[in-house]
Amino acid sequence: MNRRDALALLGVTGTAVSLGCLFRPFRAIGSTDGTLPDCIVRPEQTEGPYFVDERLNRSDIRIDPSDGSIKNGVPLRLTLMVSRINRSACTPLSGAMVDIWHCDALGIYSDVRDPGFNTRGKKFLRGYQVTDATGIVQFTTIYPGWYQGRTVHIHFKIRTTAASERIYDFTSQLYFDESITDQVHAQEPYASMGQRTVKNNRDGIFRDGGNQLMLPLMKDGQGYAATFRIGLQMA
Repeated sequence: MNRRDALALLGVTGTAVSLGCLFRPFRAIGSTDGTLPDCIVRPEQTEGPYFVDERLNRSDIRIDPSDGSIKNGVPLRLTLMVSRINRSACTPLSGAMVDIWHCDALGIYSDVRDPGFNTRGKKFLRGYQVTDATGIVQFTTIYPGWYQGRTVHIHFKIRTTAASERIYDFTSQLYFDESITDQVHAQEPYASMGQRTVKNNRDGIFRDGGNQLMLPLMKDGQGYAATFRIGLQMA
């Protein structure tokens, strides 16, 4: 399946769907009355065609372990805070595996074959961390580039085991403020890609809840940092 066909299947111009789910999903829920401030509603979104279960346990995903090279781009420090909903309480979810993956500054994913590139064996911009006792994982990466048919985004997947010993996963995507993306993409190596063809409001997957998945970016040295909170309820 090529990229264009995959994007059509995933509903870039319509409603996003969940594909390739090997585990029973759980819901992400939250409070609108302030009683559970750390448990925030997040919609589940498609895994997409470029997930590879590499099992790369690392925080800095810029490095390609196949050759030691480091992906160029504006630095991004990403913190995810994962909580579990239990009745009226919201507690940190420890021991959960959190994967992130995204394209490089030129819109290329690692370890996949596509009509425009073949990066099989490369493993840049992929990795997972396990949430600590406070439910936190941290990643060092770069601001993503773009490719035809999609707005700028990062994929993430949370996998954990409930008390019933069932394995659950929750998969979604993270998005970026357009004005910040414009500033970043005016720099090299992003600028060589030219002007983006799809922005948030034109992306069919973003329109299915993407406004609840926006990263709250802050300047961080020469790059950016963001902390993203999510509360999960396992049935």
